[in-house]
Amino acid sequence: MKIIGFFNNKGGVGKTTLAYHIAWMFRDLGVRVLVADFDPQANLTVAMLDDDRLLALDAEGTDKTKTIYDAIEPILEGSGDVAPLRGEEIDEDLWLIPGDLGLARFEDRLSDAWPRCIDDDRAALRATTALYRTVRVAGDARGVDLALVDVGPNIGAINRSALISCDFIVVPLTADIFSLRGLRNLGPVLRSWREDWGERRERAERLALKFDLPLGAMNPIGYVLHQHAVRSDRPTLAYDRWANRVPRQYAESVLGTKPADASEDLDSDANALAVLKHYRSLMAMAQQARKPVFKLRAADGAIGGHVDAVRKARGDFETLTRRIAQAAGVKL
Repeated sequence: MKIIGFFNNKGGVGKTTLAYHIAWMFRDLGVRVLVADFDPQANLTVAMLDDDRLLALDAEGTDKTKTIYDAIEPILEGSGDVAPLRGEEIDEDLWLIPGDLGLARFEDRLSDAWPRCIDDDRAALRATTALYRTVRVAGDARGVDLALVDVGPNIGAINRSALISCDFIVVPLTADIFSLRGLRNLGPVLRSWREDWGERRERAERLALKFDLPLGAMNPIGYVLHQHAVRSDRPTLAYDRWANRVPRQYAESVLGTKPADASEDLDSDANALAVLKHYRSLMAMAQQARKPVFKLRAADGAIGGHVDAVRKARGDFETLTRRIAQAAGVKL
């Protein structure tokens, strides 16, 4: 099972929307997919589950292991290891590990555990790998080929634990100065987490632990630029100004490429997985229908000019998903 994370420490870049649509497209291309909502805001969970199912997650019952918080609560309370979680079935071959606002309580526990991992503290290692092992257990239970991980827009301890679980990272962006600054933070942070976890993992492998450790590869496979403003099918000047700086900033900050080797052209940049247009009214329509934009039908309000827009959206997301699959070695 491959694990791909969607991460940018700047909010409002379409990260959760992207993860949602990519999950559905992978499913449509024949991949069994598990989506893990590790953002304490749980926006992806709200997008994937209707109100009745959201209420059911909060209902008292015999099966209390329903959300990510339920899974890690034994570690948080010091009463045991992660509780097995199978995930919610969204559709055929598509499952969700539901998010939970209670996950925010795990931040301090993970912050405390990180330095103690280097001292071969088994309890600290259990806590640090809890999110990874929850994904593995749910993935194995459902027999999935791929797990997608959505996280919040920060560089805190929860995201560190979630992202060391990932084999690959996709970076969503918008064309603005703060996305560029976010890249300057993101690259050094990923490299630091990779190096620090590698040291901890190497020491931990000598302990004959009875639980699995993630590799912590976090290999960046590219970025997705959201084009929020267009006029006459051409980027506005403001968009163009910042978009043209993305290839070099991504290469230098995230990949550590020398300036002379960085691309100057967005259209030919090998690191650009896609430039996605803003789907405007289609996105609102999709949220109301609780489905991806490329699955909208006439019954959902997709009529007239929307029909062609839906068709184009399917082509855009299929092309993007195939590029991600190729970069991550996911068989379609």
